[in-house]
Amino acid sequence: MADTTGSTTAAGATAPASDSALRRARWRHIGPGVVVAATGVGAGDLVATLIAGSTFGYTLLWAAVVGCLVKISLAEAAGRWHLSTGRTLFDGWASLGRWTTWFFAVYVVVWGFVYGAAAMSSSALPLQALFPGVMDLKWWGIACGLTGLVFVWFNKYAVFEKVMTLLVGVMFVVTVHLAVRVSPHLGEALTGLLPVLPDEKDSVLNTLGLIGGVGGTVTLAAYGYWVNAKGWTGAGWMKVMRLDNRVAYATTGVFVVAMLLVGAELLHSAHIALAGGGKGLIQLGDVLEDAYGTTTARLFLIGFFATSFTSLIGVWHGVSLMFADFVTRYPRRGAPGGDGEPHGRDGKPGHTERAGHGERPGRPGHAERAGRPGRTGRGGPGASEGGTAAAGGRERSWPFRAYLLWLTFPPVVLLFQGRPFRLVILYGVLGAAFLPFLAGTLMWLLNSARTPRRWRNGPLSNAMLALAGLLFLVLCVKQILDQPWSDFF
Repeated sequence: MADTTGSTTAAGATAPASDSALRRARWRHIGPGVVVAATGVGAGDLVATLIAGSTFGYTLLWAAVVGCLVKISLAEAAGRWHLSTGRTLFDGWASLGRWTTWFFAVYVVVWGFVYGAAAMSSSALPLQALFPGVMDLKWWGIACGLTGLVFVWFNKYAVFEKVMTLLVGVMFVVTVHLAVRVSPHLGEALTGLLPVLPDEKDSVLNTLGLIGGVGGTVTLAAYGYWVNAKGWTGAGWMKVMRLDNRVAYATTGVFVVAMLLVGAELLHSAHIALAGGGKGLIQLGDVLEDAYGTTTARLFLIGFFATSFTSLIGVWHGVSLMFADFVTRYPRRGAPGGDGEPHGRDGKPGHTERAGHGERPGRPGHAERAGRPGRTGRGGPGASEGGTAAAGGRERSWPFRAYLLWLTFPPVVLLFQGRPFRLVILYGVLGAAFLPFLAGTLMWLLNSARTPRRWRNGPLSNAMLALAGLLFLVLCVKQILDQPWSDFF
């Protein structure tokens, strides 16, 4: 797709810049991609990759790489929507009909309740192993949740990004060190890049599960919000966003490939089977201690904590941004006779939809004709949305902080009493349905007149999003069929 040659400030103003100047600036401005990589790779992703390596050796290395490419296409589409239209992803969803609002409302409430407990427990496991006897796992979990709450509550995006970058550095050092430490056979590893399936029962579904499990779910949708929070508010930042996104999933690829190497070399050859979830990583710590000593095991636990805690604070921040956008827009979307399209300050249809002022089907918008990629008209969404996000307005809003509290305090009940059976089933089904929903709606939005013609999907983007949607739909159906529905009713 074509790129712009302008550079857009956080306030939405446009300054001309040469292509070479943009290239120099874009490396310096990389950041949201680091955040989405850190948030998307959690303890569960590392364990799934380790189990794939321990079970199949290097055979499914190609699947981990394909998973990163699929997620690149989804995150790029989300970022492109935000930058090219000046509208948020939820704003786009709402324009497709009220069913999207209801889906997201149920999803974000149920998912946040269960995920909050899971994130706190996952962050607590390595701390309990590093400091045995200090306090019970539940209290470590509560401490992690409260730390995440306080950190996100009192800091804006800039500080949040710096801390995430530091923790990603820790994750990178630890995972690469472990991959080198196990002395992988590079020749065998390269054969794993050939797309072949293991000779095992359910090998197709296992392979699809590994592809779909690489690099996050709802955090992909949050990427566009982090792009705006960084101050990227117009199409002039498109080149920067695309590089940022590629760096994000190259980093994710390093994490998952490194852990697959560890699984293949350390566990597969010794026929060691890991438990699922965070407990599998604690088990790996014991294996590393036996093989390489206490120092390596402790270094791994530090990396395990960095992996889990970045997912915790990433969700606390990113999904709270999405919820704040949802609450802010819902009354207007739910108004009788509302059509789901953006509204101006006077409650009438916004400038982007009025004749002569914005994007009309089949014609470039006023901003494109004027050569100003960061704006969609006076007072239009391109200026207001990005300006609010870049100024940290949503991070100080009551819906943002209300969802922070929802992620932190109600899930504490689950730490002490366990997760209710029916709630877990609903959580699994909604989680499985989110990625097909995301891929399908992004294809819809980015092939419609809602998106300026220049930034609509091309054949490659459509192919990747269709592949992602089909992949996640298959996994969603499998997840639904695997649930013990006879016990649910």
